[in-house]
Amino acid sequence: MTARLLTTERRHSRILGLGTYRPRRVVTNAEICERIDSTEEWIETRSGIVTRHFASPDETLPVMAAAAGAKALAHAGLEPGRIDCVIVASMSNLVQTPALAVAVADALGARNAAAFDLASACAGFCQALAVAGDLVSSGGAGHVLVIGTERMTDIVDPTDRAIAFLFADGAGAVVVGPSAEPGIGPAVRGADGSYANALRMDSDWGSVRDDPNLPRPYLRMDGRSVFRWAVGRIVPAARRAMAAAGVRPEELAAFVPHQANLRMTEVMADRLGLADSVRVATDVTASGNTSAASIPLAMERLLAEGTVHSGQPALLIGFGAGLNYAGQVVLMP
Repeated sequence: MTARLLTTERRHSRILGLGTYRPRRVVTNAEICERIDSTEEWIETRSGIVTRHFASPDETLPVMAAAAGAKALAHAGLEPGRIDCVIVASMSNLVQTPALAVAVADALGARNAAAFDLASACAGFCQALAVAGDLVSSGGAGHVLVIGTERMTDIVDPTDRAIAFLFADGAGAVVVGPSAEPGIGPAVRGADGSYANALRMDSDWGSVRDDPNLPRPYLRMDGRSVFRWAVGRIVPAARRAMAAAGVRPEELAAFVPHQANLRMTEVMADRLGLADSVRVATDVTASGNTSAASIPLAMERLLAEGTVHSGQPALLIGFGAGLNYAGQVVLMP
């Protein structure tokens, strides 16, 4: 006798709410230049970044994540008890266990929710969003809270001229729930380990344990290699994400790539051949590169500016260490 497993009828999912947290301290290029051999003009020309936010000691990863999550819940009109799962994406958590998501779920009062972390660097938010969409669509969860939260200042050497001006801190969250119509398109994903050394930690914590005289691990990046890889691989991936969702470039309201570098964003937008009506997210100029938090932060700014509206289609794509990427077309919350 063969047993039959019960399955739930598939349904659709979409983003129901969005919330962000930007640390209180705003850091200018002039302040960055106090620690590295550079100029304000060089930084802005190279990256497009004018300011960024650095977290204070009390603005921890779980504090920022919970603050963003609470705003997303309020935007969605949901109580914490309605959340069935919390997924936190982060590459800067220095605590290996317990999972950051467990602390966030507890802080929010979502104590019956499953909770786990996802490590995919700057692609983390889109990876987590894809998992959340699948959970809801399959009936595995009713509502999922997805959060990208980073304190990149904990893992970046402030004297490293190559990247000290790029990375920053913050958190962004979305609530994913059921929908009568598709609101999250199929995810397009990939990874290329041959470029692993282009963006990596320069050592591991085990080495420091074995020899306390060694310097602590820091993030290092070969910016030219990452730029070339991203432009070459992310543009085709973005086209596949649009094709998978059945959306033509001229139908998009917004293009929201990972906010790595303004020049990179501009090159990708140009190669995609986007219509003039498509709003391209440029939150990197004010927030810097916040890794897994950058896409929801950029989405929030577009909505706050009123240039993109709820229900309009947006192409999201994240990419980073691995090197890996993930993206999808969504309807804005």
